[in-house]
Amino acid sequence: MRSAALLLLLFAGMALGQEFPSKPVRIVVPWPPSGNVDITGRTVAPAFGEALGQNVIVENRAGAAGAIGTAAVAKSAPDGYTLLLGSSGTITAGPAVWKTQHYDPLKDFVAVGPIQSVPIVLTAALKTPVSTYAEFVSLARSRQLSIASAGSGSSNHLAIELLMRMANLKLLHVPYKGSGPALTDLLGSQVESMMDQLTASIGHIRDGRIKAIAISSAKRSPLLPNVPTLDEVGVKGYEAATFTGIFAPAGIPKNVLERLNGALRKALRNDTVRERFGGMGVEIMDMSQAQFAAYVRTDYAKWQKVAREGNIVVE
Repeated sequence: MRSAALLLLLFAGMALGQEFPSKPVRIVVPWPPSGNVDITGRTVAPAFGEALGQNVIVENRAGAAGAIGTAAVAKSAPDGYTLLLGSSGTITAGPAVWKTQHYDPLKDFVAVGPIQSVPIVLTAALKTPVSTYAEFVSLARSRQLSIASAGSGSSNHLAIELLMRMANLKLLHVPYKGSGPALTDLLGSQVESMMDQLTASIGHIRDGRIKAIAISSAKRSPLLPNVPTLDEVGVKGYEAATFTGIFAPAGIPKNVLERLNGALRKALRNDTVRERFGGMGVEIMDMSQAQFAAYVRTDYAKWQKVAREGNIVVE
């Protein structure tokens, strides 16, 4: 009888330890399908679910430059079952310039773990008469040149604002509700140029459907070895990259947070995930929960400084 009781207690303890997750986990992508954040989420979700032992469902909830879906997750129960696929546009760069704050990125969320960092690429539509950055500048200074972003306050938008300030350019910013719709119009030459994450643009560049002009990273991308960096073409010191990562509502239990971080890091070691991300030109980020939280705070402070110095405010 005593042995049976001990076994019962042992199994009960194991059950409690394995309580999370006991049902599917939902990751909210606050952008439309086909953009960088959506592609990232759908790439990592199967391996993340396998590591957790539960299905991971990706749900798009777009609007207001990512603010609608992000704010909804902030108000969700902090139990680990509703997560946010956050990015520079919704956690650091965007909130740094918004006039109206829909949520506090540092107080309303806990950084679970990063996924990847990706450079931004300056591209032009096929009908736009430019093939180099020098031609892009010349055209922009001869007439009004339109440039698309994923939305006002998005990381793409901030990259455009930084470019205009550092290169002394005036461009017509055209904000969209996500990278997907913006790319659609770029492909159809309804907008003349765009700054977007390499992950969303690389396929169209390879297919010759849009032209790559320059890249925002400090070094050239191995996927686009013939495309110069903005620093190389004369915008000295220009560097802008975006990150994506998993965030949870503030108040999530520590054991659940650690479980999610461990599962995410395991998912990022998956060969299929690494191969797919490698083909998209992104750098996988491997950090502990504490390291990622510190990274987010630093990035937020960086963009606050850019916004303050450039007097950039987005309605």
